[in-house]
Amino acid sequence: MTDTPTVERVTYTPQAAALLDTLKARHGDLLFHQSGGCCDGSSPMCYPAGEFRIGSRDVYLGDVYGCPFYMSGAQFALWRHTHLTVDVVAGRGGGFSCESPEGVRFLIRSRLFTPEETAALAEAGEPPTGAQ
Repeated sequence: MTDTPTVERVTYTPQAAALLDTLKARHGDLLFHQSGGCCDGSSPMCYPAGEFRIGSRDVYLGDVYGCPFYMSGAQFALWRHTHLTVDVVAGRGGGFSCESPEGVRFLIRSRLFTPEETAALAEAGEPPTGAQ
């Protein structure tokens, strides 16, 4: 057994948690997907669970306030070296995302993993963050 810390790939701000409380009350269980495609695909989209089909190439990054967060495999190949934080900003996001009627949108803030985090991911069996 090792003492290597677990590295979270995705976290969230208190503002995101507050919005998710509102959305969960209205829609029930939710999930996030970030596609990297057109139509605001570089922003995370929030859907009622069961209303978005997760693909075989999508990558599960962790939970955001109890909501699973997935990213397309192609996008993950480019972003695997980053830690993501789901935040909320004023403005309209993707029309299909649950927060759209609220006048706000989810936004990703990112930073590079530290060398220590990269080493912990490697020890956990993840490929090196620079690998494609």
